[in-house]
Amino acid sequence: MSLLVQKVNHPEDLEKVFAIRKVVFVEEQACPPELEWEHEDESVHFLATISGKPCGACRWRKTEDGYKMERFAVLKEFRGQGVGRALIAEALSDIPEDAHYIYLNSQLNAVSLYAKFGFNVVGEQFEEAGIQHYKMVKKI
Repeated sequence: MSLLVQKVNHPEDLEKVFAIRKVVFVEEQACPPELEWEHEDESVHFLATISGKPCGACRWRKTEDGYKMERFAVLKEFRGQGVGRALIAEALSDIPEDAHYIYLNSQLNAVSLYAKFGFNVVGEQFEEAGIQHYKMVKKI
C-alpha cells in the first residue's frame, strides 16, 4: 500500500478533492451543499491517494484569526489506514513556520486524532452543519 498526500491546485485534482468531500460531508453526513463549497479559492488543498486511488482530502486557509485547518475527509473504505494522520501531518507541515495560531473545528469522533498532533479543545461543544464539534487549537 502506498499512501501519498500531495498539495494540489490543478483543476483535475481539485475535482477529486471535491468529489471526496461530496461523498463524506454531503452524502454521508448530510451537510448542506451550500455550506460545503465556500472559501475554495483562498484555501490550500491536499489530496491523499492509496496506490493511486483518491481516498482523502483536506485544506487549510489563512483567516483573520490565524490558520484554519478544515474539511478533513476520508472515504469510508479507506478509514483506519492512516489516511487522516497523513493528511493532518502534511497540511501542518505546509502551514508557514511563523504561524502563531493554528486551529480547527473537530467532529467529536476525531478529537483524539487531532490531540495526537498537539491540538487542545478550547471552549464548549457546538453544532456546525448539524454535527457536534469542538474548536481545537494547536500549542505552538
